Formats: sequence, C-alpha cells, structure tokens
Amino acid sequence: MAKTGKEKNTRNKAKHTKLINKKKNKLKKEQLTRKEKLKEIIANANKNKPNND
Repeated sequence: MAKTGKEKNTRNKAKHTKLINKKKNKLKKEQLTRKEKLKEIIANANKNKPNND
C-alpha cells in the first residue's frame, strides 16, 4: 500500500544532489585547468627546445 503524508527524504535527496553536482563541477573545472596548464608547459618546452633536425 502507498504511504500517506509528506514524503520522507525529499529534502535530503535535494541537498545530496546539490552537493554531488557541486563536487562534479569542481572536479571538471580542476581537470580543465590542469589540461590547460599542461598544454602551456608543453608549448613553452617545445618553443624553447633547440631544433637539432
């Protein structure tokens, strides 16, 4: 049988979803900044490397 009254976990689920989305966005941002930093380092290394060809 279906329960009557207010739903039990809606507030906790909403908070959890919000926190998880915040965490995922933070990780994505960190990964993008890391990739950009690595690209910049590689570009500088290739620019400063003498051509021995």
